[in-house]
Amino acid sequence: MRRPSPRSLRSLGRPKPSDVTSGLVTGLFSIPEGMAYASIAGFNPVAGLFSGVVPAVVGSLTARTVLMVTTLTSAIALTSQSVLSDAGLDPKDAGNVALLGVLSGVVMLLMGVLRLGVVLSFVSNAVMVGFSTGIALQIVVGVLGDATGYAPQGHNKLVQFGDWLVHAGSWEPAATLVAVATVAVWALAHAVRRLRTVALLVAMVVVSAGVAALGTDVELVGGIADIPAALPHFTAPDWSATWHLLGGALSIALVALAQAAGISPSVPNPDGSKSSVNGDFTAQGLANVTGALFQSLPVGGSLSRTGVAVSAGARTRWAGVFSGLWLALIVLALAPLAEHIPMPVIGGLIIVVGGELIVGKVPDVKLVLRTSKLSAAAMAVTFLGTTQLPLQRAIILGAVLSLLLYCVQASRQAKLAALHRTPDGHWELADVPAELPAGRVTVLAYSGVSLFAELPLIEADWPRAPDGPAVLVLVVRTVPDVPSSSMVKLLRRKNDELGARGGRLIVAGAQPSFVRLAGHTGLAGALGPDGVVPADPVLDASLEEAVARGERWLAGERTAAD
Repeated sequence: MRRPSPRSLRSLGRPKPSDVTSGLVTGLFSIPEGMAYASIAGFNPVAGLFSGVVPAVVGSLTARTVLMVTTLTSAIALTSQSVLSDAGLDPKDAGNVALLGVLSGVVMLLMGVLRLGVVLSFVSNAVMVGFSTGIALQIVVGVLGDATGYAPQGHNKLVQFGDWLVHAGSWEPAATLVAVATVAVWALAHAVRRLRTVALLVAMVVVSAGVAALGTDVELVGGIADIPAALPHFTAPDWSATWHLLGGALSIALVALAQAAGISPSVPNPDGSKSSVNGDFTAQGLANVTGALFQSLPVGGSLSRTGVAVSAGARTRWAGVFSGLWLALIVLALAPLAEHIPMPVIGGLIIVVGGELIVGKVPDVKLVLRTSKLSAAAMAVTFLGTTQLPLQRAIILGAVLSLLLYCVQASRQAKLAALHRTPDGHWELADVPAELPAGRVTVLAYSGVSLFAELPLIEADWPRAPDGPAVLVLVVRTVPDVPSSSMVKLLRRKNDELGARGGRLIVAGAQPSFVRLAGHTGLAGALGPDGVVPADPVLDASLEEAVARGERWLAGERTAAD
């Protein structure tokens, strides 16, 4: 095996003492959170534990966001369960889980290699707020049965939550009291600044010990899964289900990458190096492919786990590595104790996590509501979709809504503006005339992205052609290098209208690709000689040249008329 060079080792940096302690805190935190997330999605809690071992090590060694911890998140767990259930596959089958993790990792790797990080820019904040809030509600509703002993009924999470409230008399007193005690102990520990980062762990240990001491009769983790005192072992994927899970793997990848994309802005690299969305895509892909072969669920960058690591003193990427190593040692040494954790304790901890997520999203919800009615509608539709549809379909719905929002906003930005020359030779903005003045050169500036949806607005503002010679100079400097075919058709049609009344159109400030496209599509030929003026590095130079051409053409028309 090839040994890493001294240079590559130096590039990882040397671990700090605080990285060791941060890794210990993060590893301990992974026990209740990992088991809880796996449980609410119907997976073996052991898989939730092991999701913080190999993926955390591999992800931390390869991520471009130095402090990002790669592990299981609530949204990924629920989306994974939804994908497997929709495909008719058992979420507790290790081969199915391994295959889903490998496929999700391959999708992430491809997106990183193809540098598709820009795709996440098209998932709007309104959609992500609706999706995240819906996920938080799913988290809470999913554990109400464990927390109170009454499993709510209904076809979606909102209905189930209402059913749970209506049947408060059916809650089991013992389970409910344990869950309430868990939330109370967490609140007390969270109020102590030194205990804030480990408040969940404190609540789990204290209440579990109290249940054991009092002999309270509630369901334990050991009743639903045996936790082996061993390291994660190799698990072969069940390749026969590949075609059933390909689409779902893409959905999981989008959910994971969208969540992780918010980490780098929130947690800058301590060494001053730049993060890379595409580099993080690749790292998460590697973490999924390797982790899935060792009993891990699909994973991604976890903002909550990263926050714990940073709060506990993480300074280098070794903090994430140590979190995985510490977790492995803890599982080896303390697995039998983990089996005695009461399920209502897990339920109470998840209610806390879900409640924090909902409370944390309140400012974002208010911001979206104040921004625009369209954004608010997109947020609401995504939220409802997340509570009523399989999550892989909900994220696709969100992506489509984001694209529609982009198209609508882009079309609204498109406009025409007239440019008038001032006495001192400068150009100033003016209203577009209803009709072009005959015998003169009129300059219009077009701003937009040449999207087909915006062209009807442009055409509505386009001035009428006069009877007699007139020149319209259209400045397209801000138009993308390659305009849409609809844009080309519009320019040809407007040139024909002007030509039929003795005028002409000149396009100024065309980018190089625009010039080439005009030649390939015949637009340049339709506009006539000197009808396309290339962009010049000197601002307004192409505009001045276009106006000069128009004035020379008008002078020639007058001479011909005389």
